[in-house]
Amino acid sequence: MVDTATSTTDFRLLIGDSWESGADGTYDVINPATEGIVGSAPEGSADQAREAARAAAEAFPGWSQTPPEERAALLQAAGDRIREKAGDLLPLVIAETGCTATVGRTMQVPVTASRFDRYARGALEPSVIPLAPQEVPATALAPGGLMGALARRAPVGVVACITSYNFPLVNMAGKIGPALAMGNTVVVRPAGQDPLAVIELVRILRDVGFPPGVVNVVTGSSPVTGEALVESPDVDMVSFTGSTGVGRRIGEVAGRTFKRQLLELGGKGAALVLADADVATAIGMIGSVWAFHSGQICTAPTRAIVHRSIYDQVVGGLANMASALKVGDPLDSDTIVGPLITGAHRDRVEGYITSGRDEGAEIVVGGGRPDHLDTGFYLEPTLIAGARAGMKVVQEEIFGPVIVAIPFDDDDEGVALANGTEFGLYDYVFSKDSARAMKISRRMRAGNIGINTVQRNHETPFGGTKSSGVGRDGGSFGLHAYTDLQSVVWPG
Repeated sequence: MVDTATSTTDFRLLIGDSWESGADGTYDVINPATEGIVGSAPEGSADQAREAARAAAEAFPGWSQTPPEERAALLQAAGDRIREKAGDLLPLVIAETGCTATVGRTMQVPVTASRFDRYARGALEPSVIPLAPQEVPATALAPGGLMGALARRAPVGVVACITSYNFPLVNMAGKIGPALAMGNTVVVRPAGQDPLAVIELVRILRDVGFPPGVVNVVTGSSPVTGEALVESPDVDMVSFTGSTGVGRRIGEVAGRTFKRQLLELGGKGAALVLADADVATAIGMIGSVWAFHSGQICTAPTRAIVHRSIYDQVVGGLANMASALKVGDPLDSDTIVGPLITGAHRDRVEGYITSGRDEGAEIVVGGGRPDHLDTGFYLEPTLIAGARAGMKVVQEEIFGPVIVAIPFDDDDEGVALANGTEFGLYDYVFSKDSARAMKISRRMRAGNIGINTVQRNHETPFGGTKSSGVGRDGGSFGLHAYTDLQSVVWPG
């Protein structure tokens, strides 16, 4: 693996055709594993965010009329160039996020490229929906006749793409790709903790030939630039991935000007393990919380809701798994659990663990900082058992390497526990009887359900219910999310 040395790149904002320094200087991006400085990110201002939105608005008329074949060619060129630049992007994204080499090598950079590939094809998907003609009698408005009609998907306009820190490249590609494919222009606003690889992604898009103003990027360590984009009259849509709290604020501000919103927010994934489940499968899938970016993922099955007849078996298996996972340097090939993104976030997660203990739950394994690591924002894989429905650790998103185990006695109680939080992003059912699992899944209030797996199908509509968000993306549904439906009617 390439060493994640401090970057000497001069990172800048892209506004229209101009690479600019941050109006408010720079700030340091910190490596969560070493606590060293990865590089200096531009501290953009509210005025620069508004300028970027204006540049995108000015570029929109021309880009929206660009032939789909041209948009597809540029998106494919971006995917190809990302693969060429993988050797530079990979160490940067590992250094910024603290993800393990395995996660970076398999899920951060390659998936980013594949998303551009997917939406290069998506740009060529039909955007017109033919409708049957309708016989209409004469009215006071117009003569009667056989009226032809169609519905077509038109670009929304300028999209503010605002993403979370856990998968900075992948999440941004999932917004930029479909938005550009459908003829929108974008202003990219990456998470403040790790914006550098996203700036490099935007540089790639500029280099492969996207016209000035079509893709812009502004960054900052505070919410200033993001808030300016959400408020800007030049922004027509906000696409956001992040916390429910920030999503609520975006909804309040964007609602004033009736902006389109696509919000993928927090999760508190329920893994409902029925009495007839394959225990080994359930343990392996639920344990992925620890192995997959230290639990910093909104779809993680962080609540193990287990039938009482196998509860001790599942808890014991999870405890054994947690004890066997190596916590350490993300660059080591055998590291499974890397650091959390910041010291402040680790403190937050530790606060949840303390609250679980104080409310009477049992910390079965973990709960502290690894003794062998003096530097970095590390936390042990943690299992909390004996939890009850009303506990804070059961109700709130922790976003760290923490699993909470809760027993249940019958299907009704299990489903009630699964549905018993404000979240509804991704839940899971484990049973050897697939028909039974399918029946149970229809009672679960979540946008996505996994049956005996935590694997994804990226063509499915992805998004949440309740406080987990509004709207759906993924596959062709992602294309639809960045369009307005227009109706066209004419006399036959």
